[in-house]
Amino acid sequence: MTSDPGTTMDKLVERASAGSGARPLVYRQALATRITHWIWAISLFFLLLSGLQIFNAHPALYIGHQSGFEFDNAVLEIGARRAADGTPQGITRVLGAEFETTGILGLSGGDRLQVRAFPAWLTIPSFQDLATGRVVHFFFAWTLAITLLFWLGFSIWNGHLRRDLAPRGDDLHNLPREIADHARLRFHRRREYNTLQKFSYLMVLFVLFPLIVLTGLSMSPAFNSAAPWLVDLFGGRQTARTIHFLVMLLLVLFFVIHIVMVVAAGPINELRSIVTGWYRTDAPATDEKEA
Repeated sequence: MTSDPGTTMDKLVERASAGSGARPLVYRQALATRITHWIWAISLFFLLLSGLQIFNAHPALYIGHQSGFEFDNAVLEIGARRAADGTPQGITRVLGAEFETTGILGLSGGDRLQVRAFPAWLTIPSFQDLATGRVVHFFFAWTLAITLLFWLGFSIWNGHLRRDLAPRGDDLHNLPREIADHARLRFHRRREYNTLQKFSYLMVLFVLFPLIVLTGLSMSPAFNSAAPWLVDLFGGRQTARTIHFLVMLLLVLFFVIHIVMVVAAGPINELRSIVTGWYRTDAPATDEKEA
């Protein structure tokens, strides 16, 4: 079975609305898609904040298999030091370049400054507790991975992957126009995803999600003993940790852009789609004019 349970309803609603020129309400998101979307959103929230808790235990990233005083392979370091006048400063070093980040990174806490890479309000738990951070992180990491496999199986079964996400021949042709439209905040509300949505969702679901899961597994000593080839694939545990951190930053960037687009395109309509499945599209006359 490859048909969407909302396909028949879509046609009825579209036909009923076409004569009056009203904006049709179509069934856009299946129940499984909506459930997995919110599970991912919750999982990524806890993964981010617990991951920063774990990072605070050793606030530096390296390239290679090893790290330590005898190595000079750090690409990111966040810490604190005292200036020449004795004033404490938060310091962040990126690829050798040094920045003062007092109050944000390295040294934060308002009136009661604390030496910690990321501030207390940005970690779970807020106080330094590596063990609890690991427990929270691993729980939601497995939740994310299992939900991803469930989504993949369901999307193949009901045709969502082929019908809604797989790029078509005209998608690349439409890409420049859609980039220009999005830059001008002009949105075409249709049941199908536009080209930018397809490519961004595919990048997240088939590149970033698997990459963050695999780099996470490559940092596990238990998994290393079962599959030592994985850590070698990423060039060592330290490199895998760095890639893991960079992928996290890309996911945060995707989230920020995603929220901005939801607000700009009409938050009520977009939220209704991902909560109830129903989405209000442009009126037929508008589609014909823009086609």
